[in-house]
Amino acid sequence: MPLTAKKSHRQTRQTGQTRKIERIEARIPSEQRRRIERAAALKGTSISDFVISTLDDAAKRTIQEHESWTLSARDSEAFMKALLDPAPPGPRLRAAIRRYKARVSYS
Repeated sequence: MPLTAKKSHRQTRQTGQTRKIERIEARIPSEQRRRIERAAALKGTSISDFVISTLDDAAKRTIQEHESWTLSARDSEAFMKALLDPAPPGPRLRAAIRRYKARVSYS
């Protein structure tokens, strides 16, 4: 489903101020179009309002899913233990620290 976006400027009737409006176009099969029209009618909204609302909800959910983790009780306990009582650095981490200190001068 190819999407294109266009920007335009429109003045509002109430204030005469210009606001940006971005346009998204999508080519979809007729069956999908009919299903979207029916869903919009069932909700009592225009197709545009239905699509915008649905896409925005999906975008918010997607962002939320990628910005937070849900841990099981066991994983949560292991994570908290690692934060509160970290294991001592191993040989590879100590070597990385030495390399870092050799490259970075402290002022």
